[in-house]
Amino acid sequence: MTTAERAGRLQLQSGDRMAIVAGSGRLPVDLAENLAARGHKPFVVLVRGEANSELASYDHEELTVENFAGLAPLLKRQRITHAVFAGGISRRPKLSALKPSMALLRFLPRALAALAKGDNGMLRALAAAVETYGVKVVGAHEIAPDLLASEGSMTSIAPRKSDWPDIEAAAEAARAIGALDIGQAAIAIGGRVIALEGVEGTDGLLERVKGLRLHGRLAGKKRGVLVKCAKPGQELRMDMPSIGPGTVTAAHAAGLAGIAVEADRSLVLEVANVIGEADRLGLFVVGLPPERSP
Repeated sequence: MTTAERAGRLQLQSGDRMAIVAGSGRLPVDLAENLAARGHKPFVVLVRGEANSELASYDHEELTVENFAGLAPLLKRQRITHAVFAGGISRRPKLSALKPSMALLRFLPRALAALAKGDNGMLRALAAAVETYGVKVVGAHEIAPDLLASEGSMTSIAPRKSDWPDIEAAAEAARAIGALDIGQAAIAIGGRVIALEGVEGTDGLLERVKGLRLHGRLAGKKRGVLVKCAKPGQELRMDMPSIGPGTVTAAHAAGLAGIAVEADRSLVLEVANVIGEADRLGLFVVGLPPERSP
């Protein structure tokens, strides 16, 4: 069974119009190219200060993070039927920059209630607000299921027997902090967890571990593994864990032996480049069996 068959590719009809709400990174560009190649050139909402300039070649409008309450009315004006959220957003809205509007007054009570539930709660609230306008929110994996991580080794190098205690320890820790809506990743070296992802994201986590190596905090221990897993009950349509070529390069710089991600619930961006870079640097990339909901 192929990845596309396993995940199910979204089938758009001739009258459907897809919007990409684009943050930073390569994913929004890849999705736009995928849709355009299938004859569904998307409308792109560029998040100001985040989105890749390549996306300005598509029909688009720009939106600030402070005006996210205006997203749903914007999509309705553009006659959007489906929307996907893709890419990172590096900062939260500045309350002092919020402009009063009917859209904000409508969304604010739901947003304030969602804030108490963390980032995942806010994402669910935003998706629900958009869907009240008749727009179906879909995940990046429904547009490009080939981006989903597959189970087992994806590289020519597989984990050693000695790497599995690190994989298991980091996976358990990643799921634990995910349950608290803190982060999606953890790093274990020598069978114990030495760092957890926080607000700095995976890149910051790897940079921190690189620094620990340089300062001798790890007592000369070698290897180690980065593990990324979806949070329990995560809103996968909007914030699925992902890795890319840069993750591989940063993991190598941090002295790690490899990366493990949750199969079917994580994205591997630019997969050929990820595998090529990992093989070149001597790292493994492996997909772990997905955690099933009870």
